[in-house]
Amino acid sequence: MAERSTAAVDVADNSGDEPLTAKAEQTTADGVAQTRERDTAANEDAEDTDVSTSPGSSTPPELHSGHKLARRYRLEECVTRLDGFSSWRAVDEKLRRAVGVHLLPADHPRARSVLAAARSSALLGDPRFVQVLDAVEENDLVYVVHEWLPDATELTALLASGPLEVHEAYQLVNQISQAMAAAHREGLAHLRLTPSAVLRTSTGQWRIRGLAVNAALRGITSETPQRTDTEAIGALLYAALTQRWPYEDDAYGLTGLPKDIGLIAPDQVRAGVHRGLSELAMRALVNEGATASRQDPPCTTTEDLVKAVGEMPRIRPPEPVFTAPAEYQRTTYQQGTYGRQAPRPGVAQPMPAVPPPPLQSPTGKALKWAVSALLIVALGLGSWQLAEALMDRGTSGDSNTSHNTDSDEKGDEHKPTKPMAITDAREYVAKGGAQAPGDVAKTYDGDSKTFWRTKTYNDGPKLAPYKPGVGIVYDLGSAKDVSAASIALQYGGDHTTVSLYAADSLSPTTSIDSMKSIGTDTTTSTTAKIEADKPVKTRYVLLWMTAVPKSGSDGYYGAGYKQALTDVKFTG
Repeated sequence: MAERSTAAVDVADNSGDEPLTAKAEQTTADGVAQTRERDTAANEDAEDTDVSTSPGSSTPPELHSGHKLARRYRLEECVTRLDGFSSWRAVDEKLRRAVGVHLLPADHPRARSVLAAARSSALLGDPRFVQVLDAVEENDLVYVVHEWLPDATELTALLASGPLEVHEAYQLVNQISQAMAAAHREGLAHLRLTPSAVLRTSTGQWRIRGLAVNAALRGITSETPQRTDTEAIGALLYAALTQRWPYEDDAYGLTGLPKDIGLIAPDQVRAGVHRGLSELAMRALVNEGATASRQDPPCTTTEDLVKAVGEMPRIRPPEPVFTAPAEYQRTTYQQGTYGRQAPRPGVAQPMPAVPPPPLQSPTGKALKWAVSALLIVALGLGSWQLAEALMDRGTSGDSNTSHNTDSDEKGDEHKPTKPMAITDAREYVAKGGAQAPGDVAKTYDGDSKTFWRTKTYNDGPKLAPYKPGVGIVYDLGSAKDVSAASIALQYGGDHTTVSLYAADSLSPTTSIDSMKSIGTDTTTSTTAKIEADKPVKTRYVLLWMTAVPKSGSDGYYGAGYKQALTDVKFTG
């Protein structure tokens, strides 16, 4: 819990309920229908606050700052007064530490469920959750005592300054999903997993507060508690990546999505979003089965989410940035003024004794003569070697001239090939749907880390009969003699078959059978090289793949027959 009087307990925040599966209007376990709560002034003391309660709720206990519970917990500040209960920052005088306390009358319709939820949460004992320390019914009061974390910061506060860095977002979904999976295995659900219920400590660990208790205080239930919590984690990840709430309504200080466009992937909301995390958020959210551009099924439980995170490539933290040291500056000590008194005006200062230059001493003079002698000898040897080299050059000049002439004649016979610039490209679809038309330019952008990839097929290596092939048409800007191509591939294995054809345009009107073939290569490595028997003059070149290798899952793409082009170069 952050050290903020308005955010110690996540019970006063009503925003963001509608999109989630669990709603506050649902019937509670004891059969009492609850209306939406109305938040009151969170910072007012009990004696100065006019409490607003929903119809049918019990009158909140008359407590004030300084009141003690069990002669141990001294109430310090009222954080929330809401629907017949209140939440406080308090001090455990026995252990001399800050704690949080939820208070409600013993005859409150939800008192029994709050006690049961608190005691069940306390039995879990998982350090990834804010711990329940005590749950007591005493003197017509029910109170729940829990940890207070002064060094932690709510996710709500973190997102106020912008989206999380990609490694932070990865750690968020990884740690929160694992913690909630452990709770679900013990039969516990949160049902109120909002940005204000998630805290980051000063050591970078993520903690969850209000497990089961926050929902019990509000009377929130769900017929599918695991799905509710999984969707909530997806919403947290979406908000961490985009600084937007993944529903139309604004909530938790975040702006909702534009109306009437539906749920769109995080990488379509904000540039630079990590693709794997973007698709993971979409798999966790309820979006009518859509999972961004992937074919993977939705994550309906936290166990599914933990497994999906584990299959992703690990995202490493950013490299630390070191600032350059300040420029070297001479100190007064190095300048020879250390310990000197400042001269007084009008008083003559004695001049310090200056030692003679080093080479003026007897030893320095001897060293100077020795160095001079060595230099004279070196100059003499160098002159003799230079003269000998010039003489040798004069005698062998004719043979060198003849040799150079022969090499020039051979060079004329084998002219070096020249790389060709690619001005445009377009995916060619002979049958069925396209593969990744938006990524075509990545095959000639000079970056080996970017690529255009095919979809994943169940059978192979030959794509037929499902598709005759897949490929891209490249525009060289003008008609040129194409004699060879070098194609960098993402996956190796048995086997990839690539062919080149001369096309009539970026969108060929003729079939592949009627195109002029330039060359073909079948490879099991990650490089394909095609050399034409004779150069073919064309402006448009079709790169056509008819067989792709089988490859395992690589985090973003499932196992199956697939291939990707990372770098394509033509020469002529």
